[in-house]
Amino acid sequence: MISFTRFSSTRNLSLLVALSMLIISSCNDKQQVQAPPPEVKVANIKVETVPIVQEFVGQTFGYSDIAIRARVDGFLEGLHFEEGSQVKKGQLLYTIDPAPQMARVTEAMSKVAEAKTILAKAESDVKRYRPLAQINAVAQSDLDAAEAQFGAAQASLEAAQASLDYANIQLGYTKIYAPISGFIGRTEAKVGDYVGKEPNPVVLNAVSRIDTILVRFSISESEYLEIMRYIAKLRAEGKAWTKENRQPLKLILADGSVHAEDGYIDFANREIDPTTGTMMIQASFPNPDLVLRPGLFAKVSAIMEQLENAMLIPQKAVREIQGVFNVYVVDSENKVKNVQVKVGNKIGADWVILDGLNMDDKIIVEGIQKVRTDMVVNPVPMNQQPESE
Repeated sequence: MISFTRFSSTRNLSLLVALSMLIISSCNDKQQVQAPPPEVKVANIKVETVPIVQEFVGQTFGYSDIAIRARVDGFLEGLHFEEGSQVKKGQLLYTIDPAPQMARVTEAMSKVAEAKTILAKAESDVKRYRPLAQINAVAQSDLDAAEAQFGAAQASLEAAQASLDYANIQLGYTKIYAPISGFIGRTEAKVGDYVGKEPNPVVLNAVSRIDTILVRFSISESEYLEIMRYIAKLRAEGKAWTKENRQPLKLILADGSVHAEDGYIDFANREIDPTTGTMMIQASFPNPDLVLRPGLFAKVSAIMEQLENAMLIPQKAVREIQGVFNVYVVDSENKVKNVQVKVGNKIGADWVILDGLNMDDKIIVEGIQKVRTDMVVNPVPMNQQPESE
């Protein structure tokens, strides 16, 4: 009897333990099911008028880049400037040995003197024959010959004088002056070099005026057509495309800094290069501090058009997979939806959305990694602190 009671008590105890474990497990499952939805930070779509900006890679040139050439050959006698410095217009730069040119001047002067002597004799003959011919003291043919000789002597003197002028010009070329004010570069010849003929350099140096810098860059055919459509749109709106309403350009330098002065397009080539399919464009930028130099590679930033009522969302809300762009949105029931979108230009930290979203959509910006489609979430605005755990 006693053993039966002990057996029954033990059995009842086991049943109670099993029942308790079942109840505890059920409570845990209920707690897991009722766990709060995850918090995610969301942002509303911004609607703004934004500029569509495009960047082009270009190269800088001086406003005037003038090559310094040796126009006569000879030995270089002197350099009268400091390489890499600023020079003024008319400043003496190089001197070439003038001795050969001076010899040519002397020779030309002697020919002029000779021609003058011959002309004087011919003139004297004409003056002597003319009255004699009138009284038939000499034949008319003698007078005609004298007059012809006089005309030939005049022509010879003019030719000799032209040769002298040319020799003086050549002598002047032995001194080379700065054609403009600007920066001069490294000389391609030193004192003692024979210059003016190959293989020695004919171009000795270059002077660049850089108070204004030119930037040349290329645009594609499609970009050219886009610009022309924009200009046509302006004209249709009664806005003439003139220098006064041109969009300013920004110059982005190699270190990422932006040049302080705005620039403007002042030249477009007449044709599309058939080998590259591009058109060369030139813009000018003021360079009052003379910081920019020719030969720099820089980016030209241009506003192509103004996009009205553009939808903007943060760039970090956009996911790209194999060229397809998606964002997570939260609907009215706080459920997550995966939406494919068409993106436009990047504006600062935002991205222009061209298609796929509605104006009242809430975009998940932070917490993307812990959501999935149709999951219920707790959306928290970006400017609001999440609830403490």
